[in-house]
Amino acid sequence: MALNVHQLHIFYTVAERGSFSAAAQSLHMTQPAVTMQVQALEERFGTKLLNRTTKKLELTEAGHRLLPQARKAVELMRDTDIMMVKYIEELKGRLQFAASLTIGEYVLPRLLGPFLRRFPEVSVDMKVMNTTEIIEAIAHHGLDFGIIEAPCDVPGFDVEPVMDDELLLVMPTEHPFASRDEITLEEALNEPMVLREKGSGTRKIMEDEMLRQGVPESRLKVVSEFGSNGAVKSAVEAGLGLSILSVWTIKHEIALGLLKPMRIAGVSFRRQFFAIRLQSSLLPMPAAALLHDLRELSHE
Repeated sequence: MALNVHQLHIFYTVAERGSFSAAAQSLHMTQPAVTMQVQALEERFGTKLLNRTTKKLELTEAGHRLLPQARKAVELMRDTDIMMVKYIEELKGRLQFAASLTIGEYVLPRLLGPFLRRFPEVSVDMKVMNTTEIIEAIAHHGLDFGIIEAPCDVPGFDVEPVMDDELLLVMPTEHPFASRDEITLEEALNEPMVLREKGSGTRKIMEDEMLRQGVPESRLKVVSEFGSNGAVKSAVEAGLGLSILSVWTIKHEIALGLLKPMRIAGVSFRRQFFAIRLQSSLLPMPAAALLHDLRELSHE
C-alpha cells in the first residue's frame, strides 16, 4: 500500500491539535473519518502512533519519529501550492477568512475587486474582528486564515508578513501646512492631535516611532481619541486637529480633496500586515491565490 500524504496531514493535524475532535474541526472532516485515516496509517506501518486515553492523546515512540516527517510532507504540499498558484487560470469555491479593522474596512475591499473579477467562480466571506477573535475563529470555527496588523506569537499558528503599510500625518486641505511637502517634528508636536484609541494598531505604530524619536507621549497635544478610523477622519475634516493614519484609510478623502497627507521630516511610520493560520492547515487554493496576490502587490 502506497504511503498516503493525506493521511500524513491528518496525523500531523491530530498531533498538533491534541485531539481527534479539534483536528476534525480544522480539517472540515467528521471525527470518525479522522480516526479511520489515522488507523489506516497505523495499519500501514504496523504500529501504534497514538495512545488514546480518556484524558489526553499522546504520541507513541513511533509517532514521535513520524511527526517531523509528516511536518515536512505538509510543508512540501504548502510550498507546492505557493509555487503553482501563479499558473492557476480557474478557481472555484468559497473563501472564508477574517481581517482586523483597518485591513478589513479599507485595504481588502479595494483588492478583492480585481481578484474576484479574475476568479468569478470564487465567493468571499470576510469577517472583520480583532486579532484575538481572529485566532479563536481560525482555531474553532473553520476560517481559513486571518490578516492582522501586528505580529503575534501563538502556539500552533504560523504568522508571516504579506503586505506593507505606511502611516502619514493627515490634515484638512485648508490647513496652513497643506501647501507644503513635509513639516518638521517640532511643528507637528505643536498641533492639536486627534488619534485612534490606545491599544489600536495604528496608535501603537505612532507611539513606538515617537519614542524612537525621543518624544514621550506627554509631548503630544491629544485633544480627542476615537475608536474608528472613520471617526478620526471626520474629526480631522472638521478641524479638531491633525492625525496619523494609514495611507490605505484616506485614499477616498484624498481623491475628494478633503484631506491632505504629509510626511514629517526624519520620521517614518511603517509597518507590515501579517497572515495568520494554523500550522497544520493546508489552505484551499482560493485562499492560497489571494495570499499570493497580496504578497505580489507588496513587492510592486
